[in-house]
Amino acid sequence: MVFEQSWRWYGPQDPVKLETIKQAGANGVVTALHHIPVGEIWTVEEIEKRKKLLEESNKEHPFPLHWNVVESLPVHEHIKQARSDRGKYIENYKQSLINLGKCGISRVCYNFMPVLDWLRTNVRYQLEDGSTALLHNLEDLIIFDLFILKRDNAEADYDVEMVKKARTKYAEMKQEELDVLKQSLLMALPGDKEGFTLEKLRNGLKDYEGISAAQLREHLVEFLAEVIPVAEEAGVVMAIHPDDPPWPVLGLPRVVSKASDLDYIFNKVPQKANGLTFCSGSLGASENNDLPEMIEAYYDMIHFVHLRSVQRGENSRFYEANHLEGSAEMYKLVRTFYELQKKNNRQPIPMRPDHGHEMLDDQEKPFYPGYSAVGRLRGLAELRGLEFGIIKSLEN
Repeated sequence: MVFEQSWRWYGPQDPVKLETIKQAGANGVVTALHHIPVGEIWTVEEIEKRKKLLEESNKEHPFPLHWNVVESLPVHEHIKQARSDRGKYIENYKQSLINLGKCGISRVCYNFMPVLDWLRTNVRYQLEDGSTALLHNLEDLIIFDLFILKRDNAEADYDVEMVKKARTKYAEMKQEELDVLKQSLLMALPGDKEGFTLEKLRNGLKDYEGISAAQLREHLVEFLAEVIPVAEEAGVVMAIHPDDPPWPVLGLPRVVSKASDLDYIFNKVPQKANGLTFCSGSLGASENNDLPEMIEAYYDMIHFVHLRSVQRGENSRFYEANHLEGSAEMYKLVRTFYELQKKNNRQPIPMRPDHGHEMLDDQEKPFYPGYSAVGRLRGLAELRGLEFGIIKSLEN
């Protein structure tokens, strides 16, 4: 077994129930306390409440579930911006790590993306078979930036020809298309009941004016230098999630996008607890990232795996493909993980299928885009079969 098969669960309010996760065949539950505001301490009491939900489900249906990864313990924006009060939020983060360790939760996925998490221009892009997927189209992002958000000096961040194409397309777009674009880019993150508005996004971007990629990178290293020793003592490993997409967006710097970024982070803070969430979709959106090579280079630091594939197009356009299709070459990735596991005699790494298509009767249900049940079930089943086939063919 190369991976511990896992499933992201948004908690009691998630339309996907724990019983569904059991039936999908995943043992590991990847979850977080989204109801706790960013920057506040995760108490032992709240962590144990979440664990108890899993324990109770195991009594009703004996197939065992356990909380194997926190995704995510968010980093407060004031830490990323290195504001004067960041020390308070860093201390709260440390205490949350200590409390997770006390409760036996030993893996934390997090990211250092400013203001926005993953970014898509259409969260229900229709595919040929009628299912829907997440789409990122730079041309549409330019339209949003220039004509809906109206960010100051935004045009200077883009190629002249791309801006021309965007202007032409914008002139022909219907209001419904513009509404889809706006709604997709202002989609609230799980746990954010208020969601983004144009004003909130503009204010968030304004807070990063004058902060370069080099400065943001240093802020990340300063944060890690503080929290990683505490994580190690607590028995917790941290796994940073790559930027999605892996390039600057809306004028914001991104600093976890390529091999040189990872080299910098791991060289500056070399402790084993400072690790990586290997996301084949986030890293794979850039044709400059050699995914098998990155697995080999950072294998010891990979504490968590997201497997998905994007279909890349021209001009930074991509959409979420079926898990065994697209640009990721999933066979190579899983085989690389298998060969390294055998070589290093390592226990299975928690892995979850990411960003499934909305399909079948899930299309009529209120799922968070990319996190419907059937699409991820299909992805997990395909990945399970691929893993099984690789193991059988190479061990015989």
